[in-house]
Parts: sequence; structure tokens; C-alpha cells
Amino acid sequence: MTLPILPTTVVGSYSMPGWLERLKTEYFARRISRHDLDEIHDTAVKADIKDQEVAGLDILTDGEARRDNMIDYFVERLPGVQIDRSSKKFYYDFYDSVVQGKLPMASLGLVHDFKFLREFTEREPKICITGAHCLSKRIRNQHYPSEEALAMDLARVFNLELKELVKAGARHIQIDEPYFSGFPEDLPWAVKALNVMVEGVAAKIAVHICYGNRYGKPSWEGSYRYLFPTIMEAKVHQITMEFARRGGEDLDLFREFNPPFELGVGVIDVKSHDVETPDLVAERIRKALEVLTPQKIFILPDCGLFHLPRDVAFAKLKAMVEGTRIVRSEIGN
Repeated sequence: MTLPILPTTVVGSYSMPGWLERLKTEYFARRISRHDLDEIHDTAVKADIKDQEVAGLDILTDGEARRDNMIDYFVERLPGVQIDRSSKKFYYDFYDSVVQGKLPMASLGLVHDFKFLREFTEREPKICITGAHCLSKRIRNQHYPSEEALAMDLARVFNLELKELVKAGARHIQIDEPYFSGFPEDLPWAVKALNVMVEGVAAKIAVHICYGNRYGKPSWEGSYRYLFPTIMEAKVHQITMEFARRGGEDLDLFREFNPPFELGVGVIDVKSHDVETPDLVAERIRKALEVLTPQKIFILPDCGLFHLPRDVAFAKLKAMVEGTRIVRSEIGN
């Protein structure tokens, strides 16, 4: 599929409706079966895909309705990680998880969810994977000599899974690493783990770096300057960053360092319920075009839309698409 100039997509998650929150929690209270929850997830994913199509996005995800949070969806699939299922009462809670031995290499079963997405859309699909650094911060390490060593083995396991996703047809893969911003001192080894994760993966690889979005609030503040120049060692094609909430000052880093990446420009503030106008979106895109060519820019919200009401999330995506169309017409595309 040929993408237009300034392709539009989401960072990963779509709005999590209250009824699905309640049903997920019912499952953890053992009041509905796993079979029923899987059917509910399938229905929710189809609705998420349809909303993204109607909004006009060029690249879609499955909305991540199957995921309780960005950690547990992967932790419960990782062989060699023990989880305490009694530790989770509310769906959004994190499992208490621990690794007590070397992680075995095994399939994580992510291909099934990607194939489901492909089955229900003719648009370009994208799958998002939580990165090894982020996961190493949430899994208690009782085996490896350091967090770095744990992250490297996590990266090796995920590398095999990413290659299986490519075999299944994945051409756009995003690695989510919000904890880079919380632990900038880790960046030298965190980038090495990222490179292990994506080595030999024949797809367009993006890495998403934000300042957190837990319960719709930022976890950290600061400047993206900490990323440079170390992030330029990352073997990825694109870096996606939040600019709508924080302002566009950090765009100057791309002028200063001239990194080889495309830039996914966050133009929608997911931490506000106010819906941007298409004109405001267009203004934010024009600011990015002062630094980068249109061929190097993708258009996204700042982070996932998980915590926004569904009508607000949908309206924001429509405004993002319309604002992008305004700029496309201005540059003759």
C-alpha cells in the first residue's frame, strides 16, 4: 500500500471504554470466563479498527483493547517470568512479576493479534511492542547480574517474535520506551538493548519515547535533549515524540543534531479533553516542516488515546486527519 505524504497514525492505544474496564475487572474477579473475555476483546478491537478507518487514518493499530496496560500483555506471555495472579484486582493494575532464571527463547503468540488486525482492515496495519528497557523496570530481577543483563535477554526473546511478525506481514512495528525519559542515565545500555531487539527485523521500525501517560498524567518532565547524541546509535527508522502538550521547542534538536530518523510528530494532546481544531493541528505540522522535509514526518497523537473518552478520542483523530489534509494541500499533495 502506498502511503500519502505526512502519513497519519496512532501511537498505539485507542480509548478504553468504561464497560470494557468493568468486564476486564470482572474477569479478574472470576465472574466471567477467559473465553467470554476473548470474545469481548474481539468485538472491541473491531470497533476500534472501524473508528480509526472512519476518522481517516492511514496506518492503523488494533487499538490495544486486549491489553490491560503496556506491561502485563507481554509479561504474562514471557516464559520464565513468574506472575502472581492474585496480585491483580483491577484490570489496570500491574501483576507482581519476577524472573528467577534465564529466560528461554519461545514464541509469545503476538502473531495471532496482528493477523486479526489484518483480517479486518485494508489499511496499513501497525503493531506496537513494549521495549526491553521498559519491561526490565517492571519485572523484579532475581537472577541476572543487572537490569541491563535482563533487558538484553528480553530483547533477544522479542527479536525472534518481531521476525515472526514480519513473516506474518508486519511492515510497521513500533517499540514503546517511555521509561527512557524517567531513567536517562540508562540510555547507553537501553539503546543497545533496543538494537538487539530489532536486529535483522525487516520492517519499518519506530521507537516511541514520551514522558509517561499513566492515568492520563505525565510521569516525568524535562527536555528530549537527554536523548542526544546517544539515540543516534539506535538502529531504527523513526522516532516518535510528544510535542502537542509540551510545545515544539525540542524540534530544534532535529535541526541541531540532524539525526537520520523520520520523526513521528505528536500534534494531539492526549492529556487534555479539549479537542484541537484542524487549524491548530495544521499549525503544529507547519512548525515541524520548518525543521524536516515532508518525506521525513509522520503525524500522530502525543501518546496513546487510552484514557480519553471515546467521543473525545474520535474527535481528536478526525481533527488530526483534517489538519493534515490542510497541510498536504498547501504543499501540493
